[in-house]
Amino acid sequence: MARYLIGMTGASGSAYGVDFVRRCPGEKYLVLSDWARRVLHDETGLAPADLEPHVKKIFADTDLAAPFSSGSNRHDGLVILPCSVSTAAKIAAGIADTLITRAAAVALKERMRLVVCVRETPLTGIALENLLRLSREGAIVMPVSPPFYRRPASLDELVAGYTDKLLALLGESSGPGWHEQELE
Repeated sequence: MARYLIGMTGASGSAYGVDFVRRCPGEKYLVLSDWARRVLHDETGLAPADLEPHVKKIFADTDLAAPFSSGSNRHDGLVILPCSVSTAAKIAAGIADTLITRAAAVALKERMRLVVCVRETPLTGIALENLLRLSREGAIVMPVSPPFYRRPASLDELVAGYTDKLLALLGESSGPGWHEQELE
């Protein structure tokens, strides 16, 4: 069974993180920054407790003593969704002052999969350089850019289309659903 660490930061787009937390198979652990908790509530009306049934444990971003602060706790991937450009910048600069940034530093040094799902636009040259630096270090930069080629009929389908692409990237099945229907 795959083991994933999921980080949610304060960037807008918590619906994407929620959909991924709910649909990603395997053993999952969740880290929410303080701003992620706020944005989660503001955008979806959800609280961290609403996500507890979908994960093995939720960690505070301030918990640097959490198991994922060490490379001796292996996982199959760290997915940061949504990832703010501020968090991406910290990771690119090697600043590991929160659980999310420390887990990302560990993933990079231990060559574990790191997927950074940036959900901000437009991007400055500084942000682009930081994302390029992360990519060169082995991270996968996957901007939250939902697909329209399956003609989503609702916001939920649009979000699910992105989650499908992310699950495929991780080698996971997205399961049956609207996304497998053929276009007419």
